[in-house]
Parts: sequence; structure tokens; C-alpha cells
Amino acid sequence: MPNIKPVSDLRNYTEVLRDIAVGEPVFLTKNGRGRYAILDMEEYERTHAVLKLMKELAKGDLSGNENGWVDISDVEKELGVING
Repeated sequence: MPNIKPVSDLRNYTEVLRDIAVGEPVFLTKNGRGRYAILDMEEYERTHAVLKLMKELAKGDLSGNENGWVDISDVEKELGVING
């Protein structure tokens, strides 16, 4: 179940921070609407890394579609990997 609190609870921020766990953000509302999310730093860094990876994969996919794909045997040859 999501942990949702009004932003006014930040007056007692130690209580709000106590409720934060990895993978379980605290969502803050303002005027009854979702406004902010507080994440554990580890979760934030993981999310940031996933987004960065997805961006790089999308660039690679676009490059492959525009310039053609390289066969795995050519990659292995280029890297000096012996398949056997």
C-alpha cells in the first residue's frame, strides 16, 4: 500500500523520513493532489541508472535501425572472442 502524506507533515520531517524504505517512497500531497515523492537515495540512484541505461539502449537501437545491424560473428571476430 502506498505511503501517502500531506506535504504539511514535513513540519515534522523526522517522522516522514522514518517512513521511507528502499522501494517504498513516501508520496506527498498538496491540496489533496499528488505533488512530490520522497525516495531513499539508493532507490533514486537505481532509478537514475535504469533511465540512463534505457536511453543508451534506445540510442543503440536507433543506430542499428538507421545504419544496419552487425552480425554476432563479426562482433566476436572484432573482439577476438573464440566461439567454440
